[in-house]
Amino acid sequence: MLIKSIFTNSTGILTSRILGFIRDLLTASILGANIYSDIFFVAFKLPNLFRRVFAEGAFTQAFIPAYAKSKHKIRFSSIIFLQLFGFLIILSLLVTAFSHLVAKAIAIGFDEKTIDLAAPLFAINFYYLPMIFVVTFMAALLQYKNHFATTAYATALLNLGMIAALLISQDMEKYDITFYLSYGVLAGGLMQIVVHLIAIKNLSLCKIFHFKKHKKKEENKFYKNFFSATLGSSTAHISAFLDTWLASFLVSGSISYLYYGNRVFQLPLALFAIATSIALFPMIAKAIKNKDENKALKLMKKSSLILFALLSLATLIGIVFDEFIIWLLFERGAFDKEDTINTALILTMYLIGLIPYGIAKIFSLWLYAKEQQFLAAKIAMKSLGFNIIFSLLLIQPYGAAGLAFASTLSGFILFGLTLKEFGFKKFYIMFKKPI
Repeated sequence: MLIKSIFTNSTGILTSRILGFIRDLLTASILGANIYSDIFFVAFKLPNLFRRVFAEGAFTQAFIPAYAKSKHKIRFSSIIFLQLFGFLIILSLLVTAFSHLVAKAIAIGFDEKTIDLAAPLFAINFYYLPMIFVVTFMAALLQYKNHFATTAYATALLNLGMIAALLISQDMEKYDITFYLSYGVLAGGLMQIVVHLIAIKNLSLCKIFHFKKHKKKEENKFYKNFFSATLGSSTAHISAFLDTWLASFLVSGSISYLYYGNRVFQLPLALFAIATSIALFPMIAKAIKNKDENKALKLMKKSSLILFALLSLATLIGIVFDEFIIWLLFERGAFDKEDTINTALILTMYLIGLIPYGIAKIFSLWLYAKEQQFLAAKIAMKSLGFNIIFSLLLIQPYGAAGLAFASTLSGFILFGLTLKEFGFKKFYIMFKKPI
């Protein structure tokens, strides 16, 4: 069951990444690199950032343990869904009403004419956020039932929607293409909702709207954990923003080297670590809810060993063939041999931290399942603090490579702090026992 679920998530992520690469190639070819591509990417970045921090990781981490322990699951899930969906719809309507102000606040460097062009795109793209929340909510219910295939492969539908929009509008004016792309984003979100609704119906999980008089203890605890998980999830994005900001003080191209190197680093992290954590989390949450810690520990041990082997292989291959990988993916046109060498060094610096980052995800699940989201957030914030210190120490002597290695060092700190809260003694006993 576990290995099958990991494989399902991995293949789904890989399918989405391949389609995402095709989407990027088509966008570059049809829309180009100009003011129109800039306004679309900025408009799409806002709901995408909210999605990553708010709707996906943080929600699932808080919802599944609370749902597992709830004595009135239908009532609990109904209230949480309606409250958060209602909030996101109101937020989307506000963004629509004040899209010009939102565009001006986000795209500070844009002039007034460009803001006028960007504002309608902000209004359209933001509706992707409530859509993806609906998908995330249904995905959490499906994960609780150990059904992962729908969510794993549905992530590709966003890319398909955008690819279709590009192909349909390729001969139009550049500004018109940005509108088609924006509606392609919404089409992708709608398709994701439809396939999840079908899966929900097939598993008889449609009864989500049911209310009785109740105490609000369950919802209050969920929101406390949810906001803590949101804080923890945001640290990775804050770290990426700080790296970009610091790299802006370095030689030209440093930001791009970090971006491309991190893009490659994220692939094995997503294919193996994230895919494993998605499959493992509901199993651990259920075992802990049933007070069966031995089962949870056995699942974690098995997952850790599998993940360690996969990440070790990925690290070895990535470091040995770093220049070849960058050459194969990026060296064409304006991206020359020197850019390949510089980006390959960045990739190697990132890959040294692949194993601790990946394994830390497994052991953080123990904290999430125990509803210790605030503790997990504190660990993430401490790791971010060390990342900032390491970045400031290493940026001057080593440049962009120093920033990448600072991220790696903070990954080791994250792993150490997570393991400390899990318990070093428990870790030792877990691996000493046979599976």
